Amino acid sequence: MQEFQFSEEQIMLRDMTRDFVNNEIKPIAAKIDAEEKIPAELRQKLGELGFLGVSFPEEYGGGGFGEVGYCVMQEEIARGCMSTATFIGAHQSIGSNVIYIGGTEEQKQKYLVPLAKGEKIGAFCLTEAQAGSDSFNVKTRAHLDGDEWVINGEKLWITNGAIADTVSVFARTDKGISAFIVETNLPGYHAGPAEKKMGIKGSTTNAITFDNVRIPKENLIGTEGRAFILAMKTLNAGRLGLGACCIGASKELLEMSVQYSKQRKQFDQTISNFQAIQFMIAEMATMIYAMESMVYRTAIDYDLKKDVSKASAIVKLYCSESLDKIADFAVQIYGGMGYSRELPIERYYRDSRINRIFEGTSEIQKGIIARELLKKNGAM
Repeated sequence: MQEFQFSEEQIMLRDMTRDFVNNEIKPIAAKIDAEEKIPAELRQKLGELGFLGVSFPEEYGGGGFGEVGYCVMQEEIARGCMSTATFIGAHQSIGSNVIYIGGTEEQKQKYLVPLAKGEKIGAFCLTEAQAGSDSFNVKTRAHLDGDEWVINGEKLWITNGAIADTVSVFARTDKGISAFIVETNLPGYHAGPAEKKMGIKGSTTNAITFDNVRIPKENLIGTEGRAFILAMKTLNAGRLGLGACCIGASKELLEMSVQYSKQRKQFDQTISNFQAIQFMIAEMATMIYAMESMVYRTAIDYDLKKDVSKASAIVKLYCSESLDKIADFAVQIYGGMGYSRELPIERYYRDSRINRIFEGTSEIQKGIIARELLKKNGAM
């Protein structure tokens, strides 16, 4: 279909990203996982080459590629390292995107430009102990004291929390949930130790404490009390970008599985001759085809400013569930070697599981999809 053809610029972005991943990320992906840290020099290179702001307009320091370009890039990044893709997503797709979607021109020039250029790192601070799936139940408080907002509370599971320079924080005010831009070098901002996780170990995940953090009055994003809508709009993009990451990891797993099946011999022949293996490969390819179609169809609609809340929930649900199945097939095809840390299959298997949880669980996505369908009497 004509609408799914990539432009020459998008193809160039894909090829540039693929070369960078092959040369700079894949060779150290196992080290990133083992040491549970993305090297600062890699983060710097990503910024210098424009990967940390590829979706934003050029006037704000970005690459001007929009959501389609962002998905193209993230697909390639995730083929090499899901931890690195997670770092980029938390920085660009949600952390910085809050400012782009809801910020004033002054806020964008002051904060978004250095974020898009990769000079600063961003994070998205919404989740709390009692506000995970129930994201409206935010307890962090902000009150106005003269010309400053004073923020108190704690956030959990914040990706980039300890390395971010600028965070988008959701807190409750007298008028409801509001969003704020907070610089992390301010007194009272404390990042806890990095969480020990099953997968995406290289991405830094922290609890964040706000102890009388004072920020300028003008750091309120949008209208006081209306930020829950802003958070949901931001998560639409986050879920879409996550779907692109799932495509990239799935394609890598499929390629590795096909190549291994043509090399591995049992019963005096390569296992690629066995129908059981062929069926797994066929299922993997079918899921990837569907994932790719829905991600880029939705990304096009997002760039056209259409409402993609239901579509992005479908993308997030299907792609995260499919990656888990594809990773499981890959382990099965590789057998014992798929379970060994000698090969990257085991890492992809661990990294895949979080995608059904963060950016809204699979169950939350089903609720969003059903609610939209019931509202429109089942019309897609």
